[in-house]
Amino acid sequence: MALTLRRRGRPTKFQMASDGSMTLIDHIRELRNRLFIASLGLLVGIIVGFVLSDPVFHLLREPYCNLPSSITIVNGKEHCDFIQLGVGDGLILRLKIALWVGVIVGAPIWLYQLWAFIAPGLHRHERKWAYVFVSIAAPLFATGAVLAYEVVGHSLSFIMSAGVLGEPTKLEVGSYLNFVTSMLVLFGGAFEFPLILLMLNFAGVVTARRLLGWWRPVVFLSFAFAAIATPDPGPFGMTLLATCMVLLYLIAVGISFINDKRRGRGREIYADIDDDQISPLEDDRVPVGAADPIAAPSPVDGPTPVQRPLPLEGRFDDMT
Repeated sequence: MALTLRRRGRPTKFQMASDGSMTLIDHIRELRNRLFIASLGLLVGIIVGFVLSDPVFHLLREPYCNLPSSITIVNGKEHCDFIQLGVGDGLILRLKIALWVGVIVGAPIWLYQLWAFIAPGLHRHERKWAYVFVSIAAPLFATGAVLAYEVVGHSLSFIMSAGVLGEPTKLEVGSYLNFVTSMLVLFGGAFEFPLILLMLNFAGVVTARRLLGWWRPVVFLSFAFAAIATPDPGPFGMTLLATCMVLLYLIAVGISFINDKRRGRGREIYADIDDDQISPLEDDRVPVGAADPIAAPSPVDGPTPVQRPLPLEGRFDDMT
């Protein structure tokens, strides 16, 4: 019974890391253990991705196979084939798909381990907002990836129709997979842009009025980023990505205005005063009267005599 009570009263590792009682060696050991568990989760996800690589590849090839220029007719049957240049390209392609799927499937494990290591260093309200932002970040990334999947078909249609090779056209499988995955990651990452602005606003770094004043640079940088980073040479993907970033920026500004109104920002004592307005000076002058009489100084006592110090032989023994 005593052993049970002692275990219940013992602080957890989270509490020890929060109050600073955990030593540096304990932090390093905890980091090692969490990295090991995260690696196991990623390894399990890769194994699952290796098993599911065939249906995932068939899903990724749908935008290409839906184009009429990608269909070849052999013995009266329609085929959608790719070109494989290297001997091991098929195996490398399966491993790449397994790695992507493994990162997604193992995300709950390695993200939890990362959060469990960082969370003790945050305050309670910081952990609360971190939960909110993470819960928003995942749907935003998924929305951007789904939109990119729809954009790939239109982009390929424009590329195939604008080319000079004619129909049918076969693509190299590695280049096509890199094109699709780059579009998915790019759109998903770009959709996290408003979260950065919201984090700055909720942290009190910038106000909503300041964010709204940045609309010209934001529009220009959105189109410049989309033009440079998008692997799609056509205008469809670039314009759609930049437009989505601008819309998300406006939504983030609207939420920032609501947050500022809730917190009462912009209602400071000098918020409604013009910068060029002169502040009034209060007339608090006090008339100077006659000086008070000064009392005579009191006499100062003389110094007391200082005793003569003892010789060294009398102050110290033979040990000191």
